[in-house]
Amino acid sequence: MLTFPEELMLLLLDDTDGDFLPVAEGAIRYALSGAVLMDLALANRIDTDLDSLTLIDPTPVDDDLLDPALALIAASSERQTPRYWVETIANDAVNIREKALARLVQRGILERQDERFLWVFRSRRYPVVDGTAEREVKLRIMGVLFSDEIPDPRDIVIICLTYECGILQELVPQREFKQMQDRIEQIRRMDLIGQAVSQSVWDIQTSLVAAAYPMV
Repeated sequence: MLTFPEELMLLLLDDTDGDFLPVAEGAIRYALSGAVLMDLALANRIDTDLDSLTLIDPTPVDDDLLDPALALIAASSERQTPRYWVETIANDAVNIREKALARLVQRGILERQDERFLWVFRSRRYPVVDGTAEREVKLRIMGVLFSDEIPDPRDIVIICLTYECGILQELVPQREFKQMQDRIEQIRRMDLIGQAVSQSVWDIQTSLVAAAYPMV
C-alpha cells in the first residue's frame, strides 16, 4: 500500500506530460506534512484533537517517510498542537517529497527522466510508467466524489488534504468542482481521524494567503 505522501505526489502529476500541476509550493509542503501525520494516525502512533496532538506509541513503523516525524514527536517534552507539528514537519517537506518520488520510481510506478535545458540546467519530470497506480488513486477519489457511497478512511483523508491545500481544485474542471461542493463538505465532516490536522492545514493556508494579500 502506498503512503499518503506517495499518493499525493501521484495526484500532483499531470497525466498529459508528466509535469506537476500548478499548485503553490507552500500548499504542497503542508499537504505532505499533513499526509505524514495522517499516516501516523492510521498506524495508531498518534491521536489528535483540535487542541493537541498526543503520542500513543513511539515504536517506529519501519518507514523512512514516517519515522523521522514520529521520532520528533516522541522526543518532544511538551504536548503541542496539531498546527505546531504540521508546520514543524513541513520544514522537511523537500526531503519527504524526494523520498516519495524515489520510492515511486523504485516501485516501477514512475520513471525519472533527466532532460537537458540549454546547456546547464536540467528539468526533472516523472512521467507515469505503470499507469495503473496513478489511475487507481485518481479514479478512486473521483468515484467517491461523484457517488453517495461511504468512502474508505484513506479516501476521506486524501480528499480532505487535497481540498484544504488547493490540490483538489486542480484535478477537476471548475464547473464540476462547483457541482461537487456539497459532497466535499459532507466528506470533510466524515474526517474523524484527521479533522484537527486538516483544520490546521486549512488555517495555515488561510494565514499565508492573508499575509500575502492583506486587506487595504
